[in-house]
Amino acid sequence: MADAADGCRTPIIGSVDSTRNLPLLKDYQYYLRVEKGLRPLTCEAYDNDLKSFAEFIEGRQGVLVTAAQQDVAAFLEHLRNHGIDSRSSARKLSCLRGFYRWLLLDRRTHHDPTVNIESPKAWKVLPKSLAEGEVVEMLERAGMAASHPQAQAIALRDSAILELLYAGGLRVSEVTALSTGDLSLDAGRVQVRGKGDKERIVPLGSAAIQSLEKYLREGRPALARISSSRRSNGSRQDATRLFLSLRGMPLTRQWVWHLVKEANPDASPHRLRHSCATHMVEHGADLRSVQLILGHADISTTQVYTHLALGRLKTVHQMHHPRGKRTIPDSGLNPASNIATIPVEEER
Repeated sequence: MADAADGCRTPIIGSVDSTRNLPLLKDYQYYLRVEKGLRPLTCEAYDNDLKSFAEFIEGRQGVLVTAAQQDVAAFLEHLRNHGIDSRSSARKLSCLRGFYRWLLLDRRTHHDPTVNIESPKAWKVLPKSLAEGEVVEMLERAGMAASHPQAQAIALRDSAILELLYAGGLRVSEVTALSTGDLSLDAGRVQVRGKGDKERIVPLGSAAIQSLEKYLREGRPALARISSSRRSNGSRQDATRLFLSLRGMPLTRQWVWHLVKEANPDASPHRLRHSCATHMVEHGADLRSVQLILGHADISTTQVYTHLALGRLKTVHQMHHPRGKRTIPDSGLNPASNIATIPVEEER
């Protein structure tokens, strides 16, 4: 989220009235953490978005439970005037939709002010992915460093992380949360805990399996020894984490982000996730399979990758649809079937 700095502007998030809106926000936070099982960082992001709306509503002498459709529309306009990009505004609107659904279910209100509010167009921005050649080059470079006879534990670990990010389309938080017990390399899969602590099984390819096996065999033991020598009061959970730092501590999301950037300045953990999905669709994977691998709750989230693979879809259409061909051989014959082809102009 980026604020456009132009002169004196009021802050997006100010203080929230502790007697009117704050208790409601605390109840919703409890619902998100306990009943929905969302992670702390996700709950914090929702809380910040709701507080920005609550502060705006209070400036209009209102409260959250009585907010009207005009208030939501004015809030989105307020964000636009403060230089907030459309994608961030759409995320805030999505947060408000979830909040008012909860209020309705809990019978704390009788209306939803977000109904018929259109999301900013940028909500449908297509995710960016790397070309297959870029990914292959990045993985091969990391693989060469890991295959050296005197490869260090760090090189083995980095190669395994990159292979895992691309092979399974994992989120960076899912990678850092993995433990050694989540791997079933004999079966070619890994158990992942995603958003809302929902678990899913992700299959892995041979390249990722080999990188992980080598890291577990030759790299992680050295890092684990450092961890055990340093750990006086560390948790058992840290001891079982799959990826460890040079100090023997669990890796952070920020560290993995920097690792990917060093491997390719144009890449990021999430871009590798998008690349995994895009390349699968381009090679013929069905959307339902991609949805299960990525852990999307809604198939509509996965459908965006059909737009990214539009070039391949056009090729498939031209190859297989009876009226998809646009070029006609000079002989007027289809070389595959030796059957005369009707010129395109005459198909009308």
